[in-house]
Amino acid sequence: MPDPAVPPTPPVLLDALLARADLGLRRIAGPADPAVVVHWAHTSEMADPYPYLLGGELLLSAGVHVPDGAGAGYFDAYVSRIVAAGGAALGFGVAPVHDTVPGALVEACEMHGLPLVEVPPRTTFSAVARALWQLMAQARTAELRRVTEAQQSLAAAAARPDPVPSVLQQLARRLSGRAVLYGPEGTRLVGAGPEPGEEVRTALAKLAEVVRPPSPGHLRTPSPGHPRTPSPEDPRPPSAGHTRASSPGHTRASSPGHRVGSGPVAPAGSPGDLHADLAARPSSASDTVAGVRLVAHALGNGEGFVLGTAAPQRDAGDHTIASVAAVLLSLLTGERHSGSGAGRSSALVRLLLGAAPAQVAPLLGGDRWRVVHGRPEGRAAPDPVTASALGAALGSSLVDVAGEVVRVLVPDGRAVERVPGWTLGVSAAAAPRDWPAADTQAARALARARATRAPLLRHGDRPTALTDLVPPAEADAHARALLAPIEQSPALVDTLRTWLSLHGSWDRTAVALDVHRNTVRQRIARCAALLDADLDDPDVRMELWFALRRT
Repeated sequence: MPDPAVPPTPPVLLDALLARADLGLRRIAGPADPAVVVHWAHTSEMADPYPYLLGGELLLSAGVHVPDGAGAGYFDAYVSRIVAAGGAALGFGVAPVHDTVPGALVEACEMHGLPLVEVPPRTTFSAVARALWQLMAQARTAELRRVTEAQQSLAAAAARPDPVPSVLQQLARRLSGRAVLYGPEGTRLVGAGPEPGEEVRTALAKLAEVVRPPSPGHLRTPSPGHPRTPSPEDPRPPSAGHTRASSPGHTRASSPGHRVGSGPVAPAGSPGDLHADLAARPSSASDTVAGVRLVAHALGNGEGFVLGTAAPQRDAGDHTIASVAAVLLSLLTGERHSGSGAGRSSALVRLLLGAAPAQVAPLLGGDRWRVVHGRPEGRAAPDPVTASALGAALGSSLVDVAGEVVRVLVPDGRAVERVPGWTLGVSAAAAPRDWPAADTQAARALARARATRAPLLRHGDRPTALTDLVPPAEADAHARALLAPIEQSPALVDTLRTWLSLHGSWDRTAVALDVHRNTVRQRIARCAALLDADLDDPDVRMELWFALRRT
């Protein structure tokens, strides 16, 4: 059966048209399938309507073409041609030619599985067509409203601290199904929505391979069993094992296992192999497995990420909603290719080859930088995609995931502001040789921010203090001597530092260090014993704080 040329309006359920009391339509033969849809209405009195049908029509006829004495053979041929053309249903008008619907026509429609609708004498074919277009307009309005609401919710999700999981969650909710982001190597990175069965999961992963663009080192050749790839805009689900795919120009494959595209394919390893493979890859593909509609979208960043969706049914607007999500995910997962990106690559190579940080810093775009430590609020350890989103919010792609903390290197000239959903600690601006110290400053600022429940704390510059009047060498020597009894225990030093910075608060120190408050008490008591000092004395605290600031 040929695929229908789908109009730019959503299809209408045949049952919705039959429910119009003003028309008085009645189904008298054919399957009572509630999923039957109509794309348009067409009137024809041709004995063979096949050449004039595009598919998906409600064909309306008063039986003028029926010759006198027509028998079962005539009606069987007539109905079979409508079915072959892809007609959705046949509407037969009673009067003025026929007083009743011919019985042979009823039998033929029943045999070929074509819904047959009786149109009463009081209902004109124009009224049926007008009612159909009214239902289409209503469906179109509902579709546009649904798409608009989905676009707004997806855009809001993309602005959250965890944009990729949030976008997938919204997409899964809007499609009432499952949404999965696959990485360049086919690994399932993030998923949202109800988990389907193993058969559907496997089929969706295979469908993602159909659209994934290859890298030069991972060229793939088609293998038997790859699904076919016609256009995804076809609203009717394909038959079992039939996959639809979209590519520039909407090229179609002719058989299973045949890659989308035309013309000869360059031999593997030849210079044109990658370009030929890229040109042949569709941008999206769809399939139906175990009654579940599967769709895969290749993200437009060229990095090999693929968005996959699995929904129990396809509603109007689903393709548009998924396309919006694919665009957002392309932006969220894409790597910015620019001159600064080349500079970062050069800096990494030089560091690996033994260059000092001060020598490669100019390649990164500045001489002084700030280190930012971030931790998502109330969430598990951040994934690389979420970390990249924080870097994008701070205006830097120099991002590192270190356990539960994301570290970002930000140029000094770029303002660091609070990011919703994140707790941030910011170091003072530092030259490359001082970056390790700046990293420590950012870590301490983050710990204090979490303890005080502040969204952002800075280790900012301050005016000259009394401690700055002491010569640095003497200050360092005094600090080492004072802290010598505990210097071999980093846990004691960090606990004392945090406890003093939080004005002796047991609870906030425990939060900052991720330990129990009793552990804090035990460590502080141990510090007091080793230092032989009264830590309740403000003068002692001041002197210890002075020493800790020098370490």
